[in-house]
Amino acid sequence: MQIHFQIIGILLIGLAFVHLIFPKYFKWKEDLKPLTLINRQMMTVHTFFIALIVFLMGLLCLTSSSDLVETKLGKTISLGLAIFWSLRLLTQFFGYSAKLWKGKTFETVVHIFFSGLWIYMSLIFWMNHLK
Repeated sequence: MQIHFQIIGILLIGLAFVHLIFPKYFKWKEDLKPLTLINRQMMTVHTFFIALIVFLMGLLCLTSSSDLVETKLGKTISLGLAIFWSLRLLTQFFGYSAKLWKGKTFETVVHIFFSGLWIYMSLIFWMNHLK
């Protein structure tokens, strides 16, 4: 189980850094221009904090895998992470329109990859909590 936490840690740290390209890739400078200043800044600030918490989750999994697997606190943290990533998995299918990826090769690959990632992480955290 510890190896799965370490793998998840590496994946989450990578995912955190991917957030750095979001503003340019999604053309936020242009697309968010019509929004009010507070809404533009909320997009930037919330993206930063999402990336930060994803990075910290990854760091926790990478550096404290044995504690997560072997302690009561670790199992409780796993429950929280299981709930978080399970909700993220549901959001993948019910929070985003399929119009964003259906019929588009790159977007479909990304959708499938992240769906698999959310399933993997959810299962590992649930299994750790329940064992």
